[in-house]
Amino acid sequence: MHTAAEPLYLSDMMCREFDAVVTETGDGAVRLDRTAFYPGGGGLPPDRGILNHEGREVEVVGMRREGEAAWHDLGGPPPPVGAAVRGRLDWAHRYGVMRHHTAIHILCGVVYRVFGAVVTGGQIYADRARIDFTLADLTKERLQQIEEEANRIIQEGRSIKIYSIARDALATSALVRTQRILVPEGVQQVRIVEIDGFDAQADGGTHVAATSECGRLRIVKTENKGRQNKRLEIALAPIESG
Repeated sequence: MHTAAEPLYLSDMMCREFDAVVTETGDGAVRLDRTAFYPGGGGLPPDRGILNHEGREVEVVGMRREGEAAWHDLGGPPPPVGAAVRGRLDWAHRYGVMRHHTAIHILCGVVYRVFGAVVTGGQIYADRARIDFTLADLTKERLQQIEEEANRIIQEGRSIKIYSIARDALATSALVRTQRILVPEGVQQVRIVEIDGFDAQADGGTHVAATSECGRLRIVKTENKGRQNKRLEIALAPIESG
C-alpha cells in the first residue's frame, strides 16, 4: 500500500516545477511520491501540465482522488514505476485559479461582514468564479458596495497567511463561511487561510501571496437561485503572472 503523495501545492503554492518518483501506474495514470499538481476539490478545478521522463514529455490532462491517492491522468503512455520525472504546471491556468480563489475569499469576507451572509455553493475557474450567498436581496446599491469594498481590500495588498488549528476550534469560531462544516470528519488539524487584518477561513485550496495579485474585480453577473440564495459571478482583470 502506497502512502499519500507529499502535497507540495499546500506548502509551496508558487511551485511551478518539481522532481518526483512514480510510485504506481494504472489506466493511463500515475501516482507520485510528491506533487505540485492540485487534485481539485472545494470548487477548484484540478491542475494540468506536463510530466517529463528522460526527455519525453507526456501531458497531465487531469487529476482525480481515490481516497488518499492523487492520480495524475495522462495524455500518453505513463512512465514506469520507479521512474524519476519532472513535473511542470500549466502556470497560466493555476495562477488564474489562485487569483480568482483569493478574490472569492475577499468577496466572502465582505459579504459576511456587511450582510452576515454565508456561502451555499461556488465554483472557481482560471478566468472567472461564481459564488452563492444566503442573501434575500441584491440591489444595485448593494452590488456596488460589495464590489467597491472588495476592490479596496485588493488594492491594499494585504498578505495571505496559511496556518493550522485544531478541528475543535472550528465550533467556536467564525472561520467557516459555509452553511455546514465541510471538513472531513477524520481531519483533526484544519488549514486556515487568512487575509491579514481582514478575514480568515478554513480552506484547503491554493491562493496567491497578496490580495494585490488579484487585480481589479468586477461583478459580471447575478442570478436569483432562491428566496434566500443569490449568485454572484466575478471576473478579474488580466495581470502578468510573473
